[in-house]
Amino acid sequence: MADYDIITIGGGLGGAALAKGMAEQGARVLVIERETQFKDRVRGEGMTPWGCLDAQKLGIYDLLTSTCGHELPWWDNYIGPMQIMHRNVAETTPGGLPALAFNHPEMQETLIAAAENAGAEVRRGVRVKGLTPGAPPSVTVERNGGTEELTARLVVAVDGRGSVARKWAGFEEKQEKEHLLVGGVLFDNVNLPEDTVRLNMDLQRGHAGIIFPQGDKRARVYYVCNASEGVRFQGEKDVPALIEDVVTSGIPAEYLEGAEAVGPLASFDGAASWVEHPYKDGVVLIGDAASSSDPSWGQGPSLTIRDARVLRDALVASDDWDAACNSYADEHDRYFKNSHLTENWLSEFFYTTGPEADARRDRAFPLIAADPTRIPDAGFSGPDMPVDESTRKRFFAEE
Repeated sequence: MADYDIITIGGGLGGAALAKGMAEQGARVLVIERETQFKDRVRGEGMTPWGCLDAQKLGIYDLLTSTCGHELPWWDNYIGPMQIMHRNVAETTPGGLPALAFNHPEMQETLIAAAENAGAEVRRGVRVKGLTPGAPPSVTVERNGGTEELTARLVVAVDGRGSVARKWAGFEEKQEKEHLLVGGVLFDNVNLPEDTVRLNMDLQRGHAGIIFPQGDKRARVYYVCNASEGVRFQGEKDVPALIEDVVTSGIPAEYLEGAEAVGPLASFDGAASWVEHPYKDGVVLIGDAASSSDPSWGQGPSLTIRDARVLRDALVASDDWDAACNSYADEHDRYFKNSHLTENWLSEFFYTTGPEADARRDRAFPLIAADPTRIPDAGFSGPDMPVDESTRKRFFAEE
């Protein structure tokens, strides 16, 4: 008999949510988390309405909103100074829920404590030194100066975009070509509407500024630009340059007058990466270990929660966990593909610069103004929305 039913390598959003959900079903779950204290992540602090619906199905939405979460029912989009969207996402998406912002370390602490309260065993400050797939799979951990091998019915790798567990298990990672850069910093003392996400796009430069309020005059501010420019803001010295860039994109300067940076500033390559069919030999991947989407479009936390919810439901529904994990992997490939396609279309449409891109937008914008549903809504309503070639042609006005 294996030592555990499930071992999760990683105790962040996906690992803790899955551990809580499976422990509540009576599974023997071990969560291995290398961090003794979670740190500011710079990104991954916004959950879309469709992700909130999956969080609700997992039983963590109310927990988040009552502790660290800040609900954002409104979403405003601008092109320069011109507003093109003022949308109540809570009333116009299938789940009837708002977007949600949270401080990433607070969210992680909340969920890992909830997993432990549900009956999962949590080991923090523990490093995984190896993973051996098989029946059963095993995990080698470093503990008290020595090593220990632990077996499980299923090992779930939730160790992020640079997952080493993924390599140990022999999965092949696919990597998209770099096309967008995204960076951000956390500010206190901002002066803005606290119930609204604001996105300002500068089509001529191929830049954008985004603000996710977290409540109590705190907000995460992001910039996005084409990777070909090589504009990477890093460190405290570049905070004024980031502010200048997002204000140039259209974010009102008064929002950030007197604001104080209270977290690190870092920039990241937004290129997606993924594994096809993220399950084999007793090892399943979820979250960024399975697929990392372009953070410019804010789908990452929602995809992670979808992974945890779909995997939990499959495991609970069947005693044949091999079949259940294969079912999860098939479903994961479907919804990640849809999300990825939509993100690439949006990036091409809004961030590509030059005469050809301008002509495409000039052709499409009048049609979009008359019928906003021409813009694919997967980012708000989820990757179960129609995503096919006819969707793209309608968006790009190529019918």
